[in-house]
Amino acid sequence: MKIMIVEDDEIIKSSLKTELEKWGYEVYCLENMDNVVAEFQAEKPQLVLLDIVLPFFNGYYWCQEIRKISKVPIIFISSKNENMDIVMAMQFGGDDYITKPINLDVTIAKIQAMLRRSYNFINDIDYLSFGKIQLILSETKVDFSGMNVDLTKTEMMILESLFKEQGGVVSREKIMDRCWQGDSFIDDNTLAVNVTRLRKKLSSIGLDGLVMTKKGYGYYLEKNSEWYK
Repeated sequence: MKIMIVEDDEIIKSSLKTELEKWGYEVYCLENMDNVVAEFQAEKPQLVLLDIVLPFFNGYYWCQEIRKISKVPIIFISSKNENMDIVMAMQFGGDDYITKPINLDVTIAKIQAMLRRSYNFINDIDYLSFGKIQLILSETKVDFSGMNVDLTKTEMMILESLFKEQGGVVSREKIMDRCWQGDSFIDDNTLAVNVTRLRKKLSSIGLDGLVMTKKGYGYYLEKNSEWYK
């Protein structure tokens, strides 16, 4: 699989490239930072490592632009490690976040977990239903009443876990294990940010209140009469 590195620190970029190639990945290091999207379209990577502080435009901007054309996994790399920075990274379309100074062992573990869950999560069933709502796995989207919204692969797997329970409560631990496959570096905050982003998308097609919280335990789907009869 090909990994594209968008990082202007030559030392970090070189160390990441060397380590990733040891693990058998094809690595493309971006040199031209003024048109990241064009480079992305030309190289067609399976995963992007994206720094936040870049020349011309920051990583948040480029993540948004990539999200307009692709659902490829994006992992942010940054010296910014405040919760708000992590929340912003997720809200702009990122899937995970690595802080500097970079621990190469942690980084490789996160990349392997991300690739594993992103490219092996669709099973033989093409869609799941919850009342009038359809979760279309092959197209990573939710369809309701003639409207639909695209999902990231992580958002898809969160909903897949909830759809399978048909209104039953699913624990945070079970959802995290489904989405991140035992990645010990993932915490509740990462799941919460993804759920918040998912709820916002669902609200845009009339499904406000579909994903509910069971305090202290997990999440479930609300059987509202508008969509569940």
